[in-house]
Amino acid sequence: MNITLSADKNLIDNSRIYAEKHNTTLNNLVREYLKSVTNEISIEASALEFEKLARDSGGESSTDYK
Repeated sequence: MNITLSADKNLIDNSRIYAEKHNTTLNNLVREYLKSVTNEISIEASALEFEKLARDSGGESSTDYK
C-alpha cells in the first residue's frame, strides 16, 4: 500500500542524508518507525489486558508456591 506524507523540505532532505549514511532509504526508515510504534502499542495493550485479568481473576496460588 502506498501513502503520501507531507513534511518540511529540510526535514525530508536531512532524513534522506541520514538514510544514505545508514545504507537505507527514507521509505524504509518510515516503514521501520511505523513497525516499532505499532509494536509498542500492542505491547502496552497486552500489558494492560494482563493487568486487568490478573486484578479481576479470582485465582489462587497453591499453598506450596514460592
